[in-house]
Amino acid sequence: MNTTQSPFWTQRLAPIIIGFVLVAANAGRITAADDAPIKGQRIFTAGHSLLLYMPAILNDIAAKAKVDGHVQVGVQGIGGSHVFQHWNLPDEKNKVKPALKTGAVQVLTLSPIYLPDDGIEKLTALGLEHNPDIRVTVQEFWVPYDDPTVLEAGKGPKQVDRDSRTVAELRQMHAAYFQSMDDYIRALNRKFGKQALFIVPVGQAVLGLREKVIKGEAPGITKQSELFSDALGHAHAPVRVLSTYCHFAVIYRRSPIGLPVPAALSKVSEAEQLNRLLQELAWDAVCKHPLSGVKQHTEKTNP
Repeated sequence: MNTTQSPFWTQRLAPIIIGFVLVAANAGRITAADDAPIKGQRIFTAGHSLLLYMPAILNDIAAKAKVDGHVQVGVQGIGGSHVFQHWNLPDEKNKVKPALKTGAVQVLTLSPIYLPDDGIEKLTALGLEHNPDIRVTVQEFWVPYDDPTVLEAGKGPKQVDRDSRTVAELRQMHAAYFQSMDDYIRALNRKFGKQALFIVPVGQAVLGLREKVIKGEAPGITKQSELFSDALGHAHAPVRVLSTYCHFAVIYRRSPIGLPVPAALSKVSEAEQLNRLLQELAWDAVCKHPLSGVKQHTEKTNP
């Protein structure tokens, strides 16, 4: 290029070059790994075995994300429980009601499997009565036994052939459940006159992981059945960590992408690569769900 043209090209290209530099500089700003300090929340968890692993893993992830003031103020576990069972628990055994009455709980995490469940509404109302700013998160699951009829019958088979499932089958069998969850939470939010309840789209993220397994794109995992420990769908470490990344993203409205491998995943094959995939799947599911309370902020890279 003729050096006499340098001033012209400098003037024309400078804004474009600067734009690309700014995009590159800000590309990771939404991640917890390198963003500004995150203000911690006081969290209470009430649920069953498909949620109770979450608080310990979340504590680890929050520490790695350098969350300032993250506190798990309490956990109430009832095996195979509906949310209304946590509401109906006798006063001498009930932990969640006294915690909500203090007004100190900022996030209540719940885990209904079957709907409707009036315990969600009752606990949310109690929380709002004592803390108008409380957020109640509701974990969306993967369908138990890979069988949507279980959601009506309540029972499932002793064995499930998950490895034969196709992506299309998985999407179809979960569609009605996901829609019913969305409709139920939307109706409750209308009743409360605000978005007090938020969905943690764990089920969507798990489908994303299973799709990666089917395509051979999940590091260290070769079969869908390797993700679960039984026919019901109790989860092995990858699904547990994926689920917790979804909770982290909804609670703190921050991407987990770039955080170190949590202890729960440290002994898994190809942990570093799998951890990154789980972070990406969780963030994608949370950003796409209209009731997560999270919107992904993207930069346009076109000049």
